[in-house]
Amino acid sequence: MEFPVEGNLSPFGMSRLVRGLVEIHHRPSRWLIAVVSFLFAFGLRYLIDDILPPGFPFLTFFPAVILTTFIGGLGPGMLVVVASALASWFFFIPPFNGLGIDGPAALALGFFVAVAIVDVAIIHLMFKWLLALDREREFSRQLASSRDLMFQEMQHRISNNLSVVSSLLRMQRRAVQDEAAIKALDAAATRLALISRIHRKLHNPDGQQLPFAAFLEDLCRDMLEAAGEQGNITCIVQGDELYLSSDRAVPVALIVAELVSNSLEHGFRGRQEGTIKVDLRKQSNEEVVLTISDDGAGLPDGFDLASVRSLGLLVARQLSEQIGASFSMLSAEGSVSEIRFHDL
Repeated sequence: MEFPVEGNLSPFGMSRLVRGLVEIHHRPSRWLIAVVSFLFAFGLRYLIDDILPPGFPFLTFFPAVILTTFIGGLGPGMLVVVASALASWFFFIPPFNGLGIDGPAALALGFFVAVAIVDVAIIHLMFKWLLALDREREFSRQLASSRDLMFQEMQHRISNNLSVVSSLLRMQRRAVQDEAAIKALDAAATRLALISRIHRKLHNPDGQQLPFAAFLEDLCRDMLEAAGEQGNITCIVQGDELYLSSDRAVPVALIVAELVSNSLEHGFRGRQEGTIKVDLRKQSNEEVVLTISDDGAGLPDGFDLASVRSLGLLVARQLSEQIGASFSMLSAEGSVSEIRFHDL
């Protein structure tokens, strides 16, 4: 049997120790532990009998009772109590080598038996409480594991359902003749497919530990590939190693997707090449600043974000309001969008 020996036992280490001792409590060898412990205590007491002054008949038996109960359990502990009481009475309480006893000696013997029984009971109850605690901890661990599996399955199903809806919209597009309706269905299908990919990446076991800047880099690469612009348009992602909560990560990723899509659609119209930069930084006041800029045509004259009618920018603005972020856009050798928010 292997026991941890750390100075400060962790809950896991304590659990291993208790389980190991309980396993010993159910082995026949626990009675051998009781016999060896009693014989050692008796032999030690016999050897130091000439050294000790009168009045210490139980000196070495208390540790034997405690140690036996701790290692061997309730039954062996009680066996050592009885054997120690009889041995002390017969060998170390006057008249020696007999069972005669006076009032004070009887009181001392009764006190020893009472204290020893209380020690045995406390150790036994301690083990019962620790075992109950260990069962509760294991039950909680299983519940947490089950919850995580259910959450992952739910996110997987959400991603699949979004992909199905996106495919249905693309199928419905074939039956539509109106150009505006076709464009709207294409945009809706693309957004749903994007949301599906975001959920799939953010809510898988590996994605949970993915730095958000690295996730945005993958997201921008996917968008360039989907737009067929990977060879001509470059997207550069820079930033601090941040791990946003899921309540922030999903809407922020969607905002980035809308703004990158807006740059691809409007900023580089009629151009064969260009650069989009995404920068993610955490300020000293714990505020997160996300900047998306391009070197395209810039914003049109008289641009007003508050009255914009572009669906993509409307979505980005509403998602910003949803997470309590400030959202601004301006022209500066292209367009620059800035989102400021606090992570939860």
